[in-house]
Amino acid sequence: MERNSTPLTSIPSEVMVTDAPIFPRVGYSIVSFSMFINTVFSVFNNGLVIAVMLRNTSLLQPMNILILSLAVSDLMIALCGSLMATITNYRGSFFIGHTACVFQGFSVNYFGLVSLCTLTLLAFERYNVVCHPKDASGVSMRRSMQGLLFVWIFCLFWAVTPLFGWSSYSPEGVQTSCSLAWEERSWSNYSYLILYTLLCFIIPVAIIIYCYFHVLKTLRKLNRSLELQGGRSRKSENDHAISMVLAMIITFFVCWLPYTALSVVVVVNPELHIPPLVATLPMYFAKTSPVYNPIIYFFSNKKFRDCALEVLSCGRYVPRGPTSVSIPLYSLNVGSCLSSISRSASMHCKDTELRMERENYW
Repeated sequence: MERNSTPLTSIPSEVMVTDAPIFPRVGYSIVSFSMFINTVFSVFNNGLVIAVMLRNTSLLQPMNILILSLAVSDLMIALCGSLMATITNYRGSFFIGHTACVFQGFSVNYFGLVSLCTLTLLAFERYNVVCHPKDASGVSMRRSMQGLLFVWIFCLFWAVTPLFGWSSYSPEGVQTSCSLAWEERSWSNYSYLILYTLLCFIIPVAIIIYCYFHVLKTLRKLNRSLELQGGRSRKSENDHAISMVLAMIITFFVCWLPYTALSVVVVVNPELHIPPLVATLPMYFAKTSPVYNPIIYFFSNKKFRDCALEVLSCGRYVPRGPTSVSIPLYSLNVGSCLSSISRSASMHCKDTELRMERENYW
């Protein structure tokens, strides 16, 4: 990221336009079009998730509350971040002023952190249900609400403090969107960036990687036991769950790892010059997460899909076959588990089944 010797506060609030474009005009047009498509799908997907859940109150179970919170934060990222980036990139500069820059920087930072921390909560709860079904306590509405309350307050702290002088918000990369002032070299800003990167990115990413690694490992063990018993239908359901976990891991890395990696690089070597385009791309990758999250965490469930189709068809859609809030993976054949693995592993399999069915998790 380029060094910026002019503090953000010295820029007139009425206008914030770079002297000369630092990116080809066609490049701005491509980014603008990409952000427009991203905005349309993000608003539609997350708006549909919110509408479906509010219309079908039976879906508002403890774990689904986390998905609802994720949809709300993702929708706000699209409206406050992607939509504004569509307009500013179309013009080729951040032309709407200092106040709008601070608003966008705050909004994207806040709701982006909420989404990331909510994904961390989801990963942790899946880890408890799949890997520690006997020891972990059941997921209650109170526990889910307490977790979300902590997430929203924790993220609000890190988004608000730059408004009061601990770091700041300024144009980034190709100067068409605003974020934290990564290029500012004051010790106050540097101390913020170190703690921000550690607590808001490195630790959540490490938790997600750890949880999904062990979830995937446990599911593969269950899959092997099903293979030994020839339970093809159950194995197919388990394969579907494994595919979902892999999809969660891959999309998470695609969306968030570039931004996390860039944050670490800037903190470790603040004097490193990073080209504007390279500094901009990770933020835009993170802005694509609101498109993928509803597909993976909501629409992959048959019950949710049926409810969504009912909303889209104004009640004319009639579901075919039985539906369940949870993916059928969790109706595991306990007898197969008992006959194919040791007694302790069998009890773990049974406990996992009961917890998954009770929590309606996937």
